[in-house]
Amino acid sequence: MLRAIVADLHLGQREDDVKAFAETLATVRARGVAELVLLGDTFKALVGFSRFWDEPVQAGLNLVTDLREAGVRVVMVEGNRDFFLDAPDLAPYRDSAGLAHSFVAGGRRFLCEHGDLINHRDRLYLFWRSVAKSGVARRWARWLPRRLAQRIVRSAEARLAQTNFSHRRQLPQRLLEDAASHHFSSGVDVVVWGHFHRSWRVTAGSREAIVLPAWLDSRAVAWVNPQGEVAVETPACGQFIDSASGAWYQGCDNGDVAR
Repeated sequence: MLRAIVADLHLGQREDDVKAFAETLATVRARGVAELVLLGDTFKALVGFSRFWDEPVQAGLNLVTDLREAGVRVVMVEGNRDFFLDAPDLAPYRDSAGLAHSFVAGGRRFLCEHGDLINHRDRLYLFWRSVAKSGVARRWARWLPRRLAQRIVRSAEARLAQTNFSHRRQLPQRLLEDAASHHFSSGVDVVVWGHFHRSWRVTAGSREAIVLPAWLDSRAVAWVNPQGEVAVETPACGQFIDSASGAWYQGCDNGDVAR
């Protein structure tokens, strides 16, 4: 089974980004991908209740529906800009959703997480997250009028751009290494994260942890073949060499884009 993983698309944030997403999905279909993993922050903000959806969200979700109808399984991993992805309104647009996604390819155990919980020092963000994604917030969101709901989403987008931006301008390499070591000790062979909008990789023997660059900036797609090999490709920079040792960074990264 061939899989594709994309992270941090922020659809609706830039002009023609939904069109570019359609082109990425066309490539996914052309390559015969069986499962697409949306590794969080697919939209500027995605709330599981349809009253919150604006035109870019609905357009992007319609593209995902077309992909599912073509036989591709779609997995949504929750990012910092995602809320209540298990809500029934999203059922036609995804096969599963959660904080993480795991699978086995070529005998290697993969774990996919967004990565927003790695930096436990970012207490402001963690507090905001606990409130915004609480059961109380979920019940409140279910009954908001559409216009008010969309107004709140626009306000939340501005807050999200500032909440933990300072903690993402530089990769928390030590925390990433600690998180990777924890997963490796639990039997995971490959960890894939997004969130930080720039590339990073560390290896420990045959195990590896990867941070994907943001699709928003690079149109990057990670391809996982049936043998469990990972290749990260972008139209702008070509294919990354995924056999490099230690940590590495993408050369055409934009670290000043709001996360």
